[in-house]
Amino acid sequence: MPELPETAFFTAKPDWVCEVLSRSTEKLDRDEKLPMYAEHGVSHVWLVDPVAQALEAYTLGDAGRWSEVQHYRGGDRVRIAPFDAIELDLSLLWSSPRRA
Repeated sequence: MPELPETAFFTAKPDWVCEVLSRSTEKLDRDEKLPMYAEHGVSHVWLVDPVAQALEAYTLGDAGRWSEVQHYRGGDRVRIAPFDAIELDLSLLWSSPRRA
């Protein structure tokens, strides 16, 4: 079994980050975190808004600036980098879990 680090954090940069937006965090996620992720070379960022049932996918360009790949909504079935090898059914993000 692989050993876990002694610290409560990792220092390696991720290739992908997904932020779930809310009214209280959206400004922070867009205005502060997106530039920080670009500065640290994160390649892909998804912003998910569960209220609007929307997903925005961004890719970091050569100039260190974000380019919006696409806006997806509702029940779109999508392939989005870096997970474009599989099709995602976005309606599953917005549906309530079934109770037993």
